[in-house]
Amino acid sequence: MAARLREKYKNEIAPALAERFKCTNDLAIPHLEKIVVSMGMGSAHEEKGKLEAAQKQLALITGQQPIITKAKKSVSNFKLREGMPVGLKVTLRGNRMYEFLDRLVSLTIPRVRDFRGLSPSSFDGRGNYNMGLIEQTVFPEIDPATVTFTQGMNIALQTTAANDEEARELLGMLGMPFQTNE
Repeated sequence: MAARLREKYKNEIAPALAERFKCTNDLAIPHLEKIVVSMGMGSAHEEKGKLEAAQKQLALITGQQPIITKAKKSVSNFKLREGMPVGLKVTLRGNRMYEFLDRLVSLTIPRVRDFRGLSPSSFDGRGNYNMGLIEQTVFPEIDPATVTFTQGMNIALQTTAANDEEARELLGMLGMPFQTNE
């Protein structure tokens, strides 16, 4: 079964983008390549239970088992040695990616307190978008009563768009609520 947002992309968004950017080749139409959801867990090497709890929560949020990222270098000021766990990461592609984006746009972002739209300046110049969430409890999959600590996360959306304008148009059509300059 295909994701609802993927069907919308194929039937409505891709033809509109092809017309708007005058793409003659289907492969030239900007599309979403992957979404990477990551959590930096600086204190993970001190508290093992915290890492395991965050791992379960991230698996609930994304529907996929996260991998543990490890330190590449030793930093004595942070009491960190090479190979110690420092975070979690999930890379989503295909239907899971579209389902996650659909839930993010329609359920999660509206639950963020004092939300006034996503910053349009968070594009990297190559058509990719990054956003951060302060806590994991904005996701409906997480029961706030069971959360023992709040943990922020970064969500990176990678597109095949050639520039930020194409990426902004693509993500806007997929439902991302960007701020308007008023």
